[in-house]
Amino acid sequence: MLMKYIIQDAGLSYDTNETILKDAFGQYGEIIEGNMAIVLSRLAVKVICDHVSGKSKGYGFVQFTSEDDTHIALKEMDGQSLDGRNIRVTYAHKG
Repeated sequence: MLMKYIIQDAGLSYDTNETILKDAFGQYGEIIEGNMAIVLSRLAVKVICDHVSGKSKGYGFVQFTSEDDTHIALKEMDGQSLDGRNIRVTYAHKG
């Protein structure tokens, strides 16, 4: 079974898309390739958008293949500027 090492990114610019998020976090380790539609079984990178307007809600998720990579990315990216905004990075929790 594949372990899920997921971090949540809050405070994203409304212009930040999944490519920008993946490029920023990909330098810290291997990000799982996949699609959120498979209910977090292979999340990868996802910016959460309003289902009506299609605009970003200002947060997203990144899933790594290892716990070490997840920890390093969280430590290095929390509080950093991305697309002109200082982002908050925390471990994601279910429910």
